[in-house]
Amino acid sequence: MRYLKNGEAIQRWLCKNCGYRFSDSKAEKDCNQTNMLKYAQKVQRQVLNSPSALTFNCQGSGEALSGAPSANKAVKTLAEVETRIGEAQREGAASRITTDIILNYAWKAKKKGLAESTITQRVIRLKQLTKKGANLMDPDSVLTVLATNNWTDNNKKVFITTYKSFAKTFNIVWEPPKVRVQRRLPFIPTEEELDQLIAGCGKKTATFLQVLKDTGARTAEAIKLKWIDIDQKTCTIRINNPVKGSLPRIIKVPPKTIAMINKLPKTSEFIFATSANSIRRNFYKQRLRISVKLQNPRLKQIHLHTFRHWKATMEYHRTKDIKWVQKLLGHKKLENTDLYTQLINFESDEWHVATAKNLEEEKKLIEAGFEFVRYSEKDEVAIYRKRK
Repeated sequence: MRYLKNGEAIQRWLCKNCGYRFSDSKAEKDCNQTNMLKYAQKVQRQVLNSPSALTFNCQGSGEALSGAPSANKAVKTLAEVETRIGEAQREGAASRITTDIILNYAWKAKKKGLAESTITQRVIRLKQLTKKGANLMDPDSVLTVLATNNWTDNNKKVFITTYKSFAKTFNIVWEPPKVRVQRRLPFIPTEEELDQLIAGCGKKTATFLQVLKDTGARTAEAIKLKWIDIDQKTCTIRINNPVKGSLPRIIKVPPKTIAMINKLPKTSEFIFATSANSIRRNFYKQRLRISVKLQNPRLKQIHLHTFRHWKATMEYHRTKDIKWVQKLLGHKKLENTDLYTQLINFESDEWHVATAKNLEEEKKLIEAGFEFVRYSEKDEVAIYRKRK
C-alpha cells in the first residue's frame, strides 16, 4: 500500500514477470505528483500473489518479455520516474540551501539586535516568498512575485520591508517597488463592548484583556510582565520590556485590575506564563463564542491591539493632551501617536453619571474612570460621568 499525506491509501502492484512497480491508471491520475515523487520508492506492503498482479495494467507482462512495444514503454516510463526523482532531489537540495540562507539571515539579524518577534515575522515572510517561487538571491524574481500576487498594499509593504532588510544583509542591490499605503482609521469599540468580552472570557484571558485595557500596552509587552512589575500599594504596573523601540513606563491602574492579577497562580516569574500566540488563539475562540451568544457582530472586529487603540483614543478625548498620550503609549516620536488618537464624534454617545458626597466617594469614582463634570451647590454633591 502507498500512503499519501492526506491519509489516503493507494494500492501498489509488483509484477512477477517484469519486476516493475506500478499503480492503477485511475489512481495515477488522482495522485498528487509531488507525493508520487516522494513515495515512488516506498512500498510498505507488496501484493505478489493476487491474480490481478499478473495482468492488471502491467507495464511489462507478456509482450514485455518478448521485446514488444510495451517493453519500450515500460523502459521509457522507468526513465521518466528516474528523471522526476532526480528533479525532486535537486529541488530538495535547493530548498535546503534556501532554508540555510534564511537561518543565516535570522542569525545576523539577531546579532544586530532586532527583536525576536520581528525576526520571527520576517522569517515567515521570506518563506512565503520562496513558496510563491521567488529566489531570494535574485531580486528580479522577488519583484515578479510581488507584482503577480494579489496582496493588499499594506501586506505588500511588509514583504518589501522584509526583503529590503534581507538584501541589505547580503549586500544585494535591489530597488524596491513603490507602494502607496492608505492609512485607515482604527475600529474603536465602546467600553461596554470591551467589558462584555472581558466578562465572557476565562480567568487568565480576562485578566490579560483587563491589563491591555487599563495600560494600553502591546500584546508583546503585556506577555512579558513579571510579578515584580506589579506594585500593589500604588496600584501601578511597570512596562519594563517595551517593544518596537518604545520607552519603559509606569501606569496607574484600578485596584480591580490588581485584584484580578493576584488571583492568577504564580507558576513562574511571569504573570501569564504563556506565549502571545496562545493568548491570541484563546481570545479569538472566546470572542467568536461571545459574539454569537450576544448577537453582536461588532465584537468580531475587536483584536488584542484594539485595546491599545481604545485606550489612546479615550485618553486623548479626556485630556486633550497628546504629549500625555505619547508618554502613556511609550512612543519616542510624536507622529507615531497620531495613529492612535483619531478624533471621533462622541456627541451622540451615552454616559454613566454618578455623584459623590465626600472625598472618599470621589476617589472611588476617579479610580473607576469617571471624570469630574461640576459641583451642584443645591444638592451639595459632585457630579461625575464616564462614557458607556
